[in-house]
This record gives sequence, C-alpha cells and structure tokens, in this order.
Amino acid sequence: MSVLPLVFTSGWASGINAYAVVLLLGVFGATGLTDEVPEALQRPDVLIAAGVLFLCEAVADKIPYVDSVWDSVHTVIRPISGAVVAALLAGQSGSLPELAAGAVGGTTALLSHFVKAGTRMAINTSPEPASNIVVSTAEDLGVAAIVTFAIFHPVAAAVIAATLLVLGLVILAFLAHRIRRFWRRRAQRREEKRLAAAQAHPPSR
Repeated sequence: MSVLPLVFTSGWASGINAYAVVLLLGVFGATGLTDEVPEALQRPDVLIAAGVLFLCEAVADKIPYVDSVWDSVHTVIRPISGAVVAALLAGQSGSLPELAAGAVGGTTALLSHFVKAGTRMAINTSPEPASNIVVSTAEDLGVAAIVTFAIFHPVAAAVIAATLLVLGLVILAFLAHRIRRFWRRRAQRREEKRLAAAQAHPPSR
C-alpha cells in the first residue's frame, strides 16, 4: 500500500497532462531524486518522446476549440497512460499488484480527464481566448507542482489530488449547461459549413 498515494496522484495528473507526468517522473528517476520510478520511464527515448509530445500539448491546449479536439483524441490515451504508469510504479516497489494499480491509475486518469475536457468545453463558449491560456497554464503548473510534491510527500499530494478531483467533478456538474451550449454551437457550425458547401457547389441538373 505504500505506493498507492503516488499511483493515485500520477493517475490524477495523467488525466490532465499525461506527457508531463511521464517526463517529470522520468527526469526525477534519471537524476536520482527518487528510487520509486522504474527504469522504463527513465529511458532516453521515452523522455525525448514525452518531451516532444508535451510541447505539442502545451501549444494545442491553449488554442480555443483545438484544445477540445486534442482532448477528444486523448480520451483513450490519458487513461491508458495513467494505468501504465501506475502499473510500472507498483511493479517497481512490489507492494501493490500491478493490475490493481493499473485500475486505480486508469480510473483516476479517466475521471480527471473528463473534468479537464468538460471544463474546457465550457470555457470555449466564451468569445475570448485568454481564458484558455490562463487555464492551460494553471493546469500545467499544477501538474508539475503536485507530481513533484508527490515524490517527497506522496500521502499529502494524494490528499490534494483527491480534493481537486472532487472539486472538479462538482464544478463540472455546475458547468453542464455551458457544455451543452458548446455541443449546440459545434453542431450549428457543422450545419453552416454543410450549407455553405452546398451553396458553393449546387447539384448539377
């Protein structure tokens, strides 16, 4: 059970930015700051790939509507990443079955991903792009801070992550009407594009 707090925190963080979690844990392990990180996450090719993908996400996540498309693609990627990282962490310490750890990490990542994606849909109903940049930057800094804190104080970090997850789910419930507005606007834009295309290329007789 000693690794469970780190597994939970890494799962929560993976649902927000999976690449940052892999990159941070890999760097901490490679530099010797912790012995909890498995060698698989410290490999140079893994760190390079995580770094490149983190930079891609850092850009895409700050552009209105592009961020929601990115979130849609990562609906599968983030929970899988959270489950894999959790299983690797459990396998390293041997104190928690890998299957159970993967379930905890994957489920937590899926829930936090839904909070992130839903919140971003609500934000995209506003006409200005500044809120996307502010929220995305806060998410990146929050993930970095809590993952770093979890290396040295895993239990306290897990409590913070659990609190943020619960608060996020509550906020998501309050933002449900704005999320529905996002989907209506998206459907409306698709219909407008379809009508514009039909007018530009009328059927030949």
